[in-house]
Amino acid sequence: MRSRRSLMQDGGSTEYERSSNPPVRGAQDGQKMGRKMGLFLDAIKFHESIFALPFAYTGMILAAWTESEAVRWYPTLHQFIWITVAMVGARTVGMAANRIIDRHIDAQNPRNASRHLPSGKLSMRDMTLLTLVAFAVLIFAAYQLNTLALALAPVAVAYLIFYPYTKRFTWASNLLLGWALAIAPSAAWIGVAGSLPWQSVLLSLAVALWAGSFDILYHTQDYDFQKQTGLHSIASRFGVVGAFWWARVMDGLALIALIVLGVWLAIGWPYYIGIALAAGFLIYKHRLVSPDDLSSLGMAFFRINAYVSTTMFTATLIAVLI
Repeated sequence: MRSRRSLMQDGGSTEYERSSNPPVRGAQDGQKMGRKMGLFLDAIKFHESIFALPFAYTGMILAAWTESEAVRWYPTLHQFIWITVAMVGARTVGMAANRIIDRHIDAQNPRNASRHLPSGKLSMRDMTLLTLVAFAVLIFAAYQLNTLALALAPVAVAYLIFYPYTKRFTWASNLLLGWALAIAPSAAWIGVAGSLPWQSVLLSLAVALWAGSFDILYHTQDYDFQKQTGLHSIASRFGVVGAFWWARVMDGLALIALIVLGVWLAIGWPYYIGIALAAGFLIYKHRLVSPDDLSSLGMAFFRINAYVSTTMFTATLIAVLI
């Protein structure tokens, strides 16, 4: 019998040696999948879900509170889980489709040229697959909720896919972006109540005005690029100074809509404390940036708007609890 040493010299290996080799390929595949998942989450800016989810939960809570006839103020765990899944699915569809539709525009814009499709970090196949999977997740989540949610889910997706094209032909594209985010509270309301009352539409109007306002401000930094390429926005139509006035007026109207909603539904006083705090955040946002100084635009866009949405959700939750 040949010795273990001679087997090693001949390039062979013992059963012991084969069994002690680590599963290198499996680990590498896992690392590759992890990196790809990280790229997907970064491409769709998953962390920005903090903007839409709190208002979706606000709609969910108000729907349960108004429809329950004081028997139960809160949604069921089933509703909470599937509304969350539906919101994440819808947002992923919208963001992934936006990246696909705008990939050539992004490649020309120095600010966006490093995005995942123009830079080659992800392929069209990758992003298309992500869009289809997210769409399937949304449809399944809507099916788990109720018939109206299932029927309207494709309508919501159609709007999310339509929106990115609007910058090519109308200066109202920022306003239409606002309505893309405003789908969330009404959709959550439908997920709980199976209906779409005017109160939910008013909540969505407030969100549309607020979201449209920060989109107007955020894209003032692309003013020169938009003028050069013929893209349409509030800023390219009315100038940067005019865009700031639009944003201020829209934030004011959003606060008014929230006040009217509170009176209409007879929501308790903590809700109005939330509105006052949100107003303070919005005023601070407009003091952070100006037409002549956009250096703090990132903080105004991300942090302040996250404060607004989470504050309104928290205030609404406290109001229905007491």
